[in-house]
Amino acid sequence: MHLETLQELAVGISGERSIDAVLQSIVNGLAQQPSVALARVWVTEPGDVCGSCYMRAACPDHTACLHLSASAGISLTGQQWSRVDGTFRRVPFGNASMEFCPSPVRAIATDRAGQLLHVSACGQWAHPEWIQQETIESFAGHPLVFRGETVGVLGVFRRALINEQEFGWLLMFANQAAAAVANARAFSELDKLRQQLESHNAYLKEEVDSALSFGRIVGRSRSLLHVLQQVDDVASSDATVLITGESGTGKELLAREIHERSRRSQQPFVRVNCGAIPREMFESEFFGHVRGAFTGATRDRPGRFQIANGGMIFLDEIGDLPLELQPKLLRVLQEGEYERVGEDVTRKVDVRVIAATNQNLAEEVRARRFREDLFYRLNVLPLALPPLRARTDDIPLLATHAIAEVSKRLRIPAPTLTQADAARLQQYEWPGNIRELENVIQRAVILSKGVRLRLDIALADLPATATATSASDAEMPEVILTDRECRARERANLLKALERTDGRIYGAGGAAELLGINPTTLASRLRALKITPPKAR
Repeated sequence: MHLETLQELAVGISGERSIDAVLQSIVNGLAQQPSVALARVWVTEPGDVCGSCYMRAACPDHTACLHLSASAGISLTGQQWSRVDGTFRRVPFGNASMEFCPSPVRAIATDRAGQLLHVSACGQWAHPEWIQQETIESFAGHPLVFRGETVGVLGVFRRALINEQEFGWLLMFANQAAAAVANARAFSELDKLRQQLESHNAYLKEEVDSALSFGRIVGRSRSLLHVLQQVDDVASSDATVLITGESGTGKELLAREIHERSRRSQQPFVRVNCGAIPREMFESEFFGHVRGAFTGATRDRPGRFQIANGGMIFLDEIGDLPLELQPKLLRVLQEGEYERVGEDVTRKVDVRVIAATNQNLAEEVRARRFREDLFYRLNVLPLALPPLRARTDDIPLLATHAIAEVSKRLRIPAPTLTQADAARLQQYEWPGNIRELENVIQRAVILSKGVRLRLDIALADLPATATATSASDAEMPEVILTDRECRARERANLLKALERTDGRIYGAGGAAELLGINPTTLASRLRALKITPPKAR
């Protein structure tokens, strides 16, 4: 071996940032040295093929071993020796129950000492026929040690004797190779973290772009407050939450509110729409994949659970998850374990799960369209969001907030929501809930051009839906009232309610409770109609 060539090779690998490039450069460079038949590098990694490992019986705990990661050389017949999946693809640590010569690599890694073996001095090789056929005369190996840690083993088989001077040169090269391997590993880990950060940032940007403009939960109705009162208790726990409610009621906003009040608030909040993921991409989307796992997998990609590790994952539309895919989700929920596609390494994950659905999962379970065990795993802390028609008192607040947000986004003056506008919005049942209300408001703001809110046009395409009427009202003939008559009738009704409650607006038995509206809504209507309530007795 030539010292100058080894020094040039050491300089070359020191500039590589890919671990694969470093290892391949090492073995390729050594294989080109005079009389070298085979050069190999084993790298310390977690155990992964213990069930089929040739040295399984000699492995102390199966948790870590040497992985054959690069091989180069050529036989006397011209055969290339680049495979890394042969008999010695894994080598355990420790000296017990293994003869020295059949596994010098194992002794080198365990003792952290180089070994120079001459064939004539050791006749008990694992494959003596190969030694004889290829006229191998010596073997030299050194541990790859960096900062006190054995990162691997370097081994060279030669068709000539390796002298002590060459053995020393190889030791110097091994020390430099160990540093190159450690640095490449560090660069590789940084690259993985960078890719994960890019993936996370891209995901967050996608979430921001598609987020609802409301930005927070708005409303003070009794039905909504009943749900919000449970949020603090739910947030302080790490238990799984199942949010139910019709489409557009704000299930994701509630999930984000839980996240913001939890101890995981500084960690990621990751949203997954279960109904939008193709069946063939389910495992990759949820758990990630490694490069080459399938066509188009050009690089490692973390899954949503990996991105959410330490934080919270929101499984939206969980009821749309296909039945055959539910066991795979159940495992990660129960055990906190998963494998990426194309990788047989089991990973642990610490994620709190919040699921949401607009379906009746109990009925889905009875119909055998949803797994019972998954349902009970999700339904630990149930929260039911009321539809908008059950919280009509909140409609003016929601509409006002939506007008402000849309106007700010469009950079136009915010039109005013009049009492007549609010009353008109409250007469519609909103089957699309808050999402439908937001769309109507956005359309009205755009049409208004910063002047009067054009609800007449925005509501024109909606089906005419009046508020529920009593039996006596249904029997009354249809009468068209003018705006003045409507205001007069409303004024008389409010005065009668105040008279009956002795001017009391708030509390049990107050006018607001009698009218079935929020007290602040009643106060607002009184101010609009210039009614001064008498002092309560």
